[in-house]
Formats: sequence, structure tokens, C-alpha cells
Amino acid sequence: MATSKIKTIPRDISWLSFNARVLQEAADPAVPLPERIRFLGIFSNNLDEFFRVRVATLKRMIQYGHRAKMHLEANPEEILEEIQMTVLNQQSEFTRIWEGILKELNEEKIFLVNEKELNEEQKTFVTEYYEEEVSPNVIPLMIESIPQMPFLRDKSIYLAVVMWKKESALKRMYSIIEVPTRAAPRFVLLPSPPGEHHIILLEDVIRFNLPEIFSYFGYDQYQSGVFKVTRDAEIDIDNDISTSLIQKIEKGLKNRRKGKPVRFIYDKEMDPGLLEYLIRKFHLSKRDNIIPGGRIHNFRHFMDFPKQVFNKETKSRRPFDHPLLLKDRITDVVLKRDLMLHFPYHSFNPVIDLLREAAIDPDVTSIKIAAYRMAKNSKVINALINAVRNGKQVTVMLEVRARFEEEANLAWKVRLEDEGVKVLIGIPNMKVHAKLCVIRKRVQDRIMQYGFVSTGNLNEATSRVYADHCLLTSNKSIMADVNRIFNYLEHYKTGNHFLKACTTLIPSPAFTRKELLKLIRNEVKNVQKNKPAQIIIKMNSLSDEELMFELKEAAKQGVEVNLIIRGIYCLSTENSKLEKPIRAISIVDEYLEHARIWYFANGGKEKIFISSADWMVRNLDHRVEASCPILDERIKQELKQILFIQLKDNVKARWLNNELSNAYVQNEDKRVRSQIETFNFLHQKMLAPIETGSN
Repeated sequence: MATSKIKTIPRDISWLSFNARVLQEAADPAVPLPERIRFLGIFSNNLDEFFRVRVATLKRMIQYGHRAKMHLEANPEEILEEIQMTVLNQQSEFTRIWEGILKELNEEKIFLVNEKELNEEQKTFVTEYYEEEVSPNVIPLMIESIPQMPFLRDKSIYLAVVMWKKESALKRMYSIIEVPTRAAPRFVLLPSPPGEHHIILLEDVIRFNLPEIFSYFGYDQYQSGVFKVTRDAEIDIDNDISTSLIQKIEKGLKNRRKGKPVRFIYDKEMDPGLLEYLIRKFHLSKRDNIIPGGRIHNFRHFMDFPKQVFNKETKSRRPFDHPLLLKDRITDVVLKRDLMLHFPYHSFNPVIDLLREAAIDPDVTSIKIAAYRMAKNSKVINALINAVRNGKQVTVMLEVRARFEEEANLAWKVRLEDEGVKVLIGIPNMKVHAKLCVIRKRVQDRIMQYGFVSTGNLNEATSRVYADHCLLTSNKSIMADVNRIFNYLEHYKTGNHFLKACTTLIPSPAFTRKELLKLIRNEVKNVQKNKPAQIIIKMNSLSDEELMFELKEAAKQGVEVNLIIRGIYCLSTENSKLEKPIRAISIVDEYLEHARIWYFANGGKEKIFISSADWMVRNLDHRVEASCPILDERIKQELKQILFIQLKDNVKARWLNNELSNAYVQNEDKRVRSQIETFNFLHQKMLAPIETGSN
């Protein structure tokens, strides 16, 4: 890197600041109550993954020594200490918010009751429910009689139990029970008085039945507390060339279950002797993030809190059809002109329809698609399987190393190959993160190609929550480059020339960084010539030092730089040397802002790109990514308008500053909540007359 070291915000601390923004949504009384509970679940799930991946990585760096520290902006030990303090503070705020939400639930006659608060009818129900639905999945572990503590599941919660007899309190026995949330729902609706809804958690159903579970031992006193262990989720892939990548991943998945504990959360009311026993059995120390909490853990399940108990149904904005697709087949439209779908405002169905139509079209000869995270019951996969059955050649680039999707993707690989699909599984030491598709069609002697480039996963389930953009096109230069990227994926050992030959798409690795540097420096040249010069970057994460340096240099020269970054943001922006201060915001709202858009004023000849890549070292240098220029002027203006709407947000936007204070953007302008305004903007376009045009 030809830049001097710049001051940055530590990546992991910045990420915790993002999760604090999620927590702000749970605290906001303007957010409907079911959504606030969902945000608590999202916060909890995010934090679990943070410990499984980032905290585990920091601990590995400490283990590896000074050679690893050179890749960090601070000492790993110092970052871990700051993480511990930040997480404890956020945990306190989480508890405060949850206690407030409980009061609001009670005001709506919704009561979360525990095993000690049941009436007689409910006691009978809980006893019967346990016998019929829960008991087959409950296997207590008598941990005192086990020589070695078994490896506990990473995402599970456990009930730690201490038992004794009233007349002999000194003689105690310890046990742990996995709460079987994979087999039974976490929330159990109880018989309730008219107008009320009573809910009991699955672990409290087990607590109520402890005397029955342990009746064999004759104890009459029980105390229990919930705990969970978060483990290192990194998959070690060794360099044994005789072992296939699939075998290595399968081995890694087995080893992941035995990963080192990186966090231990427990009910602060747990019996002290039992707590000390567990800490000793797990070989934990103060460095292992031992965090006291409340009675309830694994709030990630609260993303699925039963909505039927609420009197008022939350009105959600439903996806609508793109106006160009109201009358015509998706294939016919895409062969005539470019089309941009904006999820979750637009329906994801046209993507599935495009593949379904190709599957049955007698003129289609082949389909190639790059996928990352698929839906559980993927309609995309079903369409591809039907295409093979109809005699098409189908190639699927399935990234089996997509974190936490490894098992699902391995299963999809087997299914697809059984049906005759050619499955590519990636490149050693490099994930394939691009989202691409090319469909080849022969009409008489003419070859036609069409498909799409997307910023997000080809997942119909998450498309209802993730805000992404998908360009459907038959543009010859774009499709030629998509083919080149697939050629590279099929011949990666000798195929770097395919990436080098791309004329329209910007591929990673090797080429995205160079192109971005050129685009940023071009804005500096334009501002020096008094030409229009502006940069707007919307992404999930910004942490690459070289590109952050260039953005600062551009701002010093007077280029207007606006950043919309949802998550990790490492750029220290408050600098008196900047001719124009960099304006950076983060928007956290109902939908997850997942899209990547780059805007460059380019002296008045605006350039806009969509991309699968964030500005992080891994995306630029160690992944296969694809960034696509928007060539259709109508779509270019549409994306520009969406960016400008987001920059005006003064309801859900927060300032990204050096203090990570997450202060809301506030001004005297008209209130703009960008996700609602974007919905209205796109919905209004649906009602407007459609211009005709072609590529």
C-alpha cells in the first residue's frame, strides 16, 4: 500500500456500535411492539455470531503472537478488554429495554409467566404438554458422574440444575439439560383467562417438571439456572492435498462443535456452587467473557415471538410487482431492455419466474448461476432441477464455505449433483461471493444471452427483509463478462486471463481495488478543474485502509463525499484538514440495508455501479466478486434518487462519528424515513406510464 498509516476505528468496536443501533430500534417507542421484540432477537443473534467469529479470531491472534498483530489497528488484548466492557454495558441496556417491553406486554394483557406463576389449569396443561411434546427430547446429563464434560451445542441453551434433600442440604447433585428448541417451540401458549394471553418458555416447562424428571433420586429441593456457551466457529481447513475440499469442510463442521468456548452467559441468580462448578468444568477464565445475565437467554428465538397474541396486527408493506412485468413475461421484457428489481419493495418472484421460464423454454440450452445462501426450501434450486430434467445444461457455483450455511450447502450439492447439475464448489482460499446468472438461448442460428447481476443472495426468504438490487439484462457486454467470470470459476488455476478480459464488469480479486482508486482519483481531477465532483458510497462495511485514505484525500481536495454504511465503519472522519467534511450515516430500520451502490459524478457524466463487494480487504483481494455499471439511463436515475432519499433520512439515520455515539440525524427539514419514502417512490413509478425502450 502506497499510503501512510491513517487513524482508524477498530473494526470490532465499530461492529458493536452497529449492534447498538439495532438495540436503539428495540428501545424506540415509535416502533411497533412486535418489531421491538424482533430487534431484541436480532441483537442477540448478531452478538452470538460476533463472539463465534470475531472474538474467536482475536483470541486466535493472541495465540499466534506478534505476527498476527500486525494485521490489527490495535493490540488484540486491548480490543478484547474494550469488547468486554462494551458488551456488559449493552447487556445492561438490553435488560432495561426488555423490562420495559415486559410492562408494555402486560398492558396489552400478554403475560410471560414462569413455572411458579401457573394456575391449576395451567399446571395440568404444562404437565401434559411436557409428557406428550417435550419429554422424549429431554436427556439429563449427571455431570458429576461423567469423567469429562461433554461438548455442548453452540446455539443451544442449557438448564443447570442443583438438587438436594431438605433434611440434608450439604449433599447436592448437579445436572444439565439441553432445552430442546430444535424439537419444540420456545414459546408455549397456555390456557388463559378471557381477553388475556399467557405464554411460558420451554425451559420453564422443564423447570416445572424437574421433580418428575429426577424422581428416581428422591430429592425434594431444586434450583436451576439457564446458561449458554458460545464457541469458536472458525473452520480450520488443513493443507492436506489428498483430502478434498468437501471432506475438509465436513471435518471442520465436526470440529466446530468442539470449538473453544469464547463466551459463557449465565443466570446471575444461579446457585453459586453450581456456577463455580460449571466454570471449572469448562476450564474458563476471566478472559473467556463470563457474562452474568437475566433469567432468559438465547433471545434470538424472540425473532419468532408469537404474533397471534397481539390485538393489533402490525401493518407491513407488501412487495409489489415491477410495473414492466404487469402484462409481459419476464423473459420477453429482459430481452428487450434492462430491468432493476429493488428488494424487498419489489417481489422476488420475477427472479424465480426467469429461471422457470428458462427451464421449460425449448430454445434455452444452458443456465449458469452463482449462489451463496439459499432459502431452506429454495424455489431457485427447484427451477434449476427442472431445467436439467428438461435437458438443459445447468452449472451452479455453490459456495459451500458460506459461514453457518456449510451444512445446508453441502446438502444442496448432493441434491443438485444427483439430478445431473454440474456443481462448482469454489476456489481454495477464496470464497465466491458474486451473485450472477447467464442463460443461453438459441433461436434459429442466433445466440441470445440474458440473466442478472445482484447485490444480494438468491434467497426468496431473506429477500423480504434484505434491501438489495438485482439488474436483469440481456446487454451483450455484461453477459459476455458474466461468461468470463464463470470461465474463470471453472478454470481458476489457469484462468486469470478471463477476469483480465472483462470490459464492463469489475471483478475481484485484483481488479476492483485498481478501478476504485482510479474512480476516486478521477473525482479529485474533476474538482480541480471545477467540474462536478461527488462520491456517494452505500455499503454494509468500510474498513479497507487504502480506500479510506483515498476518500480522505479526495475530501481534502474538495470532493463532496457522502457515505451510507450500515455496519462496520472504520473511517475517522472528523479532520480540520478536510476541505469538505465527509458525511457518513447509517440507516437501521425495518429492512436490513444490504445493497452496495457506488456513485461518481464523473465531471457530469455520472457513473453508478451495483456490487456484491464491500470495501474490505477480504472482498477486494480474497474473494470473487462482481461489480456492474448501470448503463440504462432510466435505472441510473432511479438508483440515484434512492441514494438521495437515503441521504435525506432524518428519522432512522444515525451519524457515524469518531465517538460511535449513534446520535440520530436531526434537522429542521421535512421528516424523511427513507425506507417508507423509497417504497412510495417505487410504488408511484408503478402507477406512472411506462416508457418503451430496448438495449
